[in-house]
Amino acid sequence: MIPLSLAQIAAVTGGTVCGDPTLVVTGPAYLDSRAPHPGGLFVAIAGERADGHAFAAGAHAVLGSRPTGRPTVVVADPVVALGRLARHVVAAVAPTVLAVTGSHGKTTTKDYLAALLPGAVATAGNQNNELGVPMTALRLRPRDEFLVLELGARGVGHLAYLCDIAPPHVGAVLGVGSAHVGAFGSLELTAAAKGELPAALPGAGVAVLNADDPRVAGMPTPARVLTFGLRGDVTWRDVRLDRLARPSFALGYAGAWQPVRLQQSGAHQVVNAAGAAAVALAAGGDLPAIARRLSAVERASPMRMAVSRRDDGPIVIDDTYNANPESMRAALRALVSIGRGRAGRTVAVLGEMRELGPASAAAHAEVGAFARAAGVDVVLAVGAAAHPAGGIGLGDIPAAVAWLEEHLGPDDTVLVKASRAAGLDVVARALARV
Repeated sequence: MIPLSLAQIAAVTGGTVCGDPTLVVTGPAYLDSRAPHPGGLFVAIAGERADGHAFAAGAHAVLGSRPTGRPTVVVADPVVALGRLARHVVAAVAPTVLAVTGSHGKTTTKDYLAALLPGAVATAGNQNNELGVPMTALRLRPRDEFLVLELGARGVGHLAYLCDIAPPHVGAVLGVGSAHVGAFGSLELTAAAKGELPAALPGAGVAVLNADDPRVAGMPTPARVLTFGLRGDVTWRDVRLDRLARPSFALGYAGAWQPVRLQQSGAHQVVNAAGAAAVALAAGGDLPAIARRLSAVERASPMRMAVSRRDDGPIVIDDTYNANPESMRAALRALVSIGRGRAGRTVAVLGEMRELGPASAAAHAEVGAFARAAGVDVVLAVGAAAHPAGGIGLGDIPAAVAWLEEHLGPDDTVLVKASRAAGLDVVARALARV
């Protein structure tokens, strides 16, 4: 973070200083007292399960809603104050802000984009909410040129708030799908929420929109529009998958084509890579360099189509970070593609997809039907909420691990996929043991 005294932080956030107002914060802001940053700012939040103020003893400085015994800027609402502080830092450093949102593919696209802009400050993992976005922005240093943000939303107004914290110059909407539709209420409201990003762009900015998604392609924006997709300005052709379903393709823009060979599995990664390429082009990148860097990107965020091969033969695909019907279908296609070149079975271990609302049972049933139609040999539905997917219904995670230990063959290929709250990452880790 840029150096700021507690007096300066108080002036920006509307707080008061308890302690030495001349004390300077030089390190990043952080939320976890177990992982402090030297010279950093501990943001103490009183939550339902724990009160951060009780863990401030070792902090260099604190941003909180009451005094802590350490030098503290006391504010009415630490979350709001955190956003104000981040807005001040963004304005002071003045980087080019590149933002990515969408119902699926956000984190992978953000990871690609960060790799295309060496040295960029970028969202870690999927820290994309009212805490994660300002925390990322507060990592900016005086000479940083790019800020790459993943923006998430659970309702209308969320993205507008995040765009006020870090006003974007380029904003990409990857797609509107059924992820979190239970929270939004409908696909129309999901589209309205995602549309807040292109609406927030300045006239001199660039809106990067998915030309193949009709809910995205027509989103209003004052900015110049650059599209990506099969019908987009940035496009692709000649997609081929290797034995681990890693795509090779030609990336095209303005009549020029460059070869790309991704190191991530799944044909759907082509769309994510093209979206990242379009944002990088909007930020001034050139196509040959973008293609080279895309080909060099290794896995960044965990539990996203992470493919490993055990010493005893089975291939395990860990895609347990999150799930919705669209990402389920993409992962199942990758499973079938990888399994096609092997002698064993394809096994899909499917857990619950969360936040689908009243459509949940039908969505799970549709995913199960898709798996069978795609040629998946064995479907394991773990947990009662996942049972509409059909196949072999297993009550809990230990039952799934036991079934796999008993039945998994050396030539089998296994996909483990669910929303992260379902906890199937435990199954993936147990399977991937050497």
